[in-house]
Amino acid sequence: MITKKLVLLLSLTLSACSNLDSNTMVGQHGYPVTDEHTSEESALQASLEFKNQFKQQLKRQNQASLAVQELQAQDTDSQQSEHLPKYNINYYVRGLMQDLVSNLQYVNTTTPVAVVSFVMLDSDYSQSNLLGNQIAESLMHEIHKFGIPVIDFKTTDYIRVTETGDFAFTRDYEEVNPSMPARYIVGGTMVKHQGGYLINARIVGIESKAVVASAQSFIPSEITNALLTSSQTSNEPSINISQQPPTINNSQNISVSNTNLVSLTKE
Repeated sequence: MITKKLVLLLSLTLSACSNLDSNTMVGQHGYPVTDEHTSEESALQASLEFKNQFKQQLKRQNQASLAVQELQAQDTDSQQSEHLPKYNINYYVRGLMQDLVSNLQYVNTTTPVAVVSFVMLDSDYSQSNLLGNQIAESLMHEIHKFGIPVIDFKTTDYIRVTETGDFAFTRDYEEVNPSMPARYIVGGTMVKHQGGYLINARIVGIESKAVVASAQSFIPSEITNALLTSSQTSNEPSINISQQPPTINNSQNISVSNTNLVSLTKE
């Protein structure tokens, strides 16, 4: 009787094992592969393919950029090309932006940011120079390309029409709209270093004061000198960026010749 029971139990065990072998897929490590594991592997494979496509696209863009630079170098006189830097400041700001994005948190396509001038680390943070302003302008372009909304707070609510031009931007804080929907500030400091400038950039929350991204870069002296020298050797009159334009007091009756203010309709 006991022998019959053992034979029956052994036959049932062998039958179950055969069914398991026929209906179960085994992975490369010997473990059964379920539908959940299959979906995870598919998602991982899709993400890897997207990453490879992005790398290939970036590689093609870099190759196209190098080809354009080579053509420009061939068209430039050989004597002048020896004194010109290979890259400009936008090249280094683009790398700075890539470093910011690599550790970016909380900022996305629904969180507006405002870009401010970069200041010297050993200053009182109330003045900047042409280099600091150009870094801010270049970063504004790179952030917009990345898809993050940028608020240009220097835009006034009107257009000033004069004989020398039509203007909508200002550096007078009294002409700036105090209500700014930006949630984060993009700015940083500069340090004069041997051979160039060390740039420290960060994105900070306006209310929380928390740093949500940071990056560092080094801009060689040949790049910064080319920027500063071009402004000093220009035929146009030099502009002191630390000096604010004269303000107009609305309480006084001041006549401005050949000047009209065109109001802009707020949407």
